[in-house]
Amino acid sequence: MVADPVPLLSPEEYLAWEARAEVRHEYIDGEVFAMAGSSDDHATLVLNASVVLMPFARGQGCRIYPQDVKAKIEDQSRFYYPDLLVTCDARDRDDRFVKRYYKVIVEVLSEGTEAFDRGRKFQDYRCAASLEEYVLVAQDRICVEVFRRRAEGRWELESYGVGDAVRLESLGAAFAIEELYIDVDIAEQS
Repeated sequence: MVADPVPLLSPEEYLAWEARAEVRHEYIDGEVFAMAGSSDDHATLVLNASVVLMPFARGQGCRIYPQDVKAKIEDQSRFYYPDLLVTCDARDRDDRFVKRYYKVIVEVLSEGTEAFDRGRKFQDYRCAASLEEYVLVAQDRICVEVFRRRAEGRWELESYGVGDAVRLESLGAAFAIEELYIDVDIAEQS
């Protein structure tokens, strides 16, 4: 992420400005950061995650939003564009551009964003009381990490690799990890 040469904005100013912007920007404490484009593998992983999760989401009245809907971090001046967001809360239907009550966030890791996705962004997402699972999907190997909120706000990590069935407890979902990696160009793993 690279900060744009824009003066500090209030959250309201950011939302108005972003509605007119030609490229997407994330917002952290008054600063806006242009979003980089993604690779074909990144886009394929996001699409595959949407396809895999759709039957589970629809079965519960949930909605899936890939890439172009903002996640608001409540009680903070932060807006992010997750790679995929799942919300099952009817209150999120009131705003077409910003979701506040998401239960699952998926981020596809890239060399340029991995440290931020694992660090500051995850730290911010943990402030969202509604978030139950934070999913990190590797692009360079078959690997999915699911962080789950447990009692007293404690987060637990479950990692998945080749041959595993990925579980998302919040959606009652289980699927072969290979379904996420269909048409993704990665080296063979054993």
